[in-house]
Amino acid sequence: MSDERLLSPDVWRAFCRRLEAAGEIVTGAEAAANPLDRAEGYRYLTRLLRIALDMQLEHADPDFPSFYAASHETAKIGADNPDNIYMNASVSGARSYRIRGTRGTVPILSFGTKANRYAIDGTMASTGELDSADMAVAPDGSFEIVVSRERAPGNWLPLAGDSSMVIVRQTFLDRASETAAAVTIETIDGPAYPAPLSPDRLEAALERVTGFVAGTARTFVQWADDFRAEQRNRLATIDQTRFFRAGGDPTIFYLHGWWQLEPGEVLCIDTRIPECSFWNFQLDNVWMESLDYRYHRIHVNGHGARLNDDGSLTLAVAPRDPGFGNWIDTAGHHQGTMLLRWTGATDHPVPETKVIRLDD
Repeated sequence: MSDERLLSPDVWRAFCRRLEAAGEIVTGAEAAANPLDRAEGYRYLTRLLRIALDMQLEHADPDFPSFYAASHETAKIGADNPDNIYMNASVSGARSYRIRGTRGTVPILSFGTKANRYAIDGTMASTGELDSADMAVAPDGSFEIVVSRERAPGNWLPLAGDSSMVIVRQTFLDRASETAAAVTIETIDGPAYPAPLSPDRLEAALERVTGFVAGTARTFVQWADDFRAEQRNRLATIDQTRFFRAGGDPTIFYLHGWWQLEPGEVLCIDTRIPECSFWNFQLDNVWMESLDYRYHRIHVNGHGARLNDDGSLTLAVAPRDPGFGNWIDTAGHHQGTMLLRWTGATDHPVPETKVIRLDD
């Protein structure tokens, strides 16, 4: 790209046009016909834009990677886990990296490399996985991981030629009492200093930004439409490769569904709990964003759940506490997606669901 083109308004105008076109994904979503869902849809696009700018521009240099929060309380993607901290860093299969950290006390800590194609076809294939349970950790809690294509001694996280991202997942049972891991990343064999931002790099980054926004929104609108058509008020077993292709954790079995309630109704969910390292249930909006867990009880896990006398679990999804089971607050919504995770489970029970009226 010539300097003259960058100095003209063309690059910025093209970026804005592509971003405007992404808004049609929200306006075309059949399920988002009410003011709340539509407003959250436009907010969703702004959140995706924030994530994309971090991912594709501010933290995009694989020679000088740094971890950033890819999903958090006010920016969410694809049924984000309220019990998780997500951290991403941009990498290249042509480089090698070193991750240093302290383990903390968070129960589940995992590292993965991904080939991020959200901007192209909505996929994020796994190219390497490492769980903290399989890592050597020093007595003081410190550890190092080499991230590379060639196997390295000690803690090793594989890279592939098309790897573009490292994802760190930390899963809490009780955030109030558990300590998060602290991690940093650096290039082992990279240059000493980053190059100045060039016009070509900027234009390419802006194209990736809008591609990510549109591709991500399109992917999860399609998922939500499918759940709405096939799994209304039920959680069902679905081909898990669909979720793994989008970057899901291979140790998790995902049970997605669509919930929809009329005034006065409660969605009752009953299930036994398998032997597993972790489980949780959450409610999301129609854009597959977790509802606001900062102020509402929209999820529950094995730490906070009340179990039945036989060890089974009852969930009660409703706008107010129905007085039985584990209340899951709809937080002012009447529809959306929902997700039950079994992590490291020996089997994968499918819950029974039914809708009742509060006055029944």
